[in-house]
Amino acid sequence: MRVGFVGTGHMGNPMARHLIRAGNELVVHDRRQEATANLIELGATWADSGGAVAAQTEVVFTSLPGPPEVDEAVLGEEGILAGAHAGLIHVDLSSNLPGSVRRLAGIEASRGVTFLDAPVSGMVTGAEAGTLAVFVGGDAKTFEVVRPLLSTFGGNVFHVGGVGLGNIVKLSNNLMTIATGVLLYEALALGVKAGIPAQRLYEMWNVSSSSRYVQNVPRLLERQFENPSFALALAAKDVGLAVEAGRELAVPMAMTAAASQTYTRAVARGLGGKSPQATMLVVEEEAGTKIQ
Repeated sequence: MRVGFVGTGHMGNPMARHLIRAGNELVVHDRRQEATANLIELGATWADSGGAVAAQTEVVFTSLPGPPEVDEAVLGEEGILAGAHAGLIHVDLSSNLPGSVRRLAGIEASRGVTFLDAPVSGMVTGAEAGTLAVFVGGDAKTFEVVRPLLSTFGGNVFHVGGVGLGNIVKLSNNLMTIATGVLLYEALALGVKAGIPAQRLYEMWNVSSSSRYVQNVPRLLERQFENPSFALALAAKDVGLAVEAGRELAVPMAMTAAASQTYTRAVARGLGGKSPQATMLVVEEEAGTKIQ
């Protein structure tokens, strides 16, 4: 199948490689042309814009940081819709706001394009291994058309329901893994400021009822926050999107909103390029203690 891929960064690049290795003809575009160099070496074809990708393909994947980037890639002057043809399928692998993807789906449908939201979970390691979980919202028949493509990089591919529901699953998953980290950092700060070393706290928690929640503490105490595969700024974005999704559905998100503010403060302090665990530095600062 002739497939397009827009956004070949940390996550998109390995997914695109799996599509090529499965025998698909790939047409690629990224704002940074150098991000596609290895794909060109594998046989992909470069296109100068998202619209040029769409004009040459049957299915276009997008893998981008968030709602503004997806909107630009689709609706921009040289975006996907500029080159779209009736019958094109657009699969957005990005983390997005359910309301935003439903809006895009409506716009694309008016041009004869079918939209699926299909955010992925499993980070770069899962993308490299081809074991990602993929949560797909949209038309069931279209899902069956693209399922073989998704299975090249997805070890667990789910059809969730209508457009937007893929992102509900993704955001709810991420808020649990990201937001609960703040509670762990606060628990550590509480114990350490009271005079109990962090390692000692972990040893006691690990044989108590909190054991299942504290397995990341030893790695956290290594304080290796640099060169992450998933940046704190993206974590902050995902938790913020979960809050907004709750607002759309009239679901109170008090704990998620509080975690979102902590991550926002971390980004404001210039920590956005570090790992999400660097949010612990904000908790330390505000508690007046160092977790060690």
